[in-house]
Amino acid sequence: MDLLLFFEKGIWFGLAAIGFAILFNVPVRTLKLIFIIGAIGGLTKTLCLFIGINVILSSFAGSVFIGTISIFAAHTLHAPPMVFAIPSVIPMVPGVFAYRMMLGLMQLSGKVPENMFNQVLSNTISNGLNATFILLSLALGVAVPFLITRKETIKRINQNNKKNV
Repeated sequence: MDLLLFFEKGIWFGLAAIGFAILFNVPVRTLKLIFIIGAIGGLTKTLCLFIGINVILSSFAGSVFIGTISIFAAHTLHAPPMVFAIPSVIPMVPGVFAYRMMLGLMQLSGKVPENMFNQVLSNTISNGLNATFILLSLALGVAVPFLITRKETIKRINQNNKKNV
């Protein structure tokens, strides 16, 4: 993969994350970090796809990274972690698979030649399942770091470490 194209994708992921952040009316002070988290999370997914990991696991890896970094960003900028995580993960939503599934459903609702029916049905189901599993992996990937650190917040962990020193 061309390195310039790789970083260009990162810029587009970051800009999309900022767009959704502005749409959700997040504090202006968080926009720079949302750009960085969205860009690196998207690049994580892109890198995983490049090395041959399937799209579902690649999306999961990118969203776990976003969820983990969002916890630390929340402590740094004193904002809820979801302010960073949600706008950053939305650019990874599988729009192409959902679009292709809807096109397949529209084809199936009309007249499809018998020799193509099984192929159209198979493609429609495959695209629908891909979209569903990618959405589930994005949701789980963002939620897992929050669930792991739920009992101990970063602020409490830092305070406990200072007390032990």
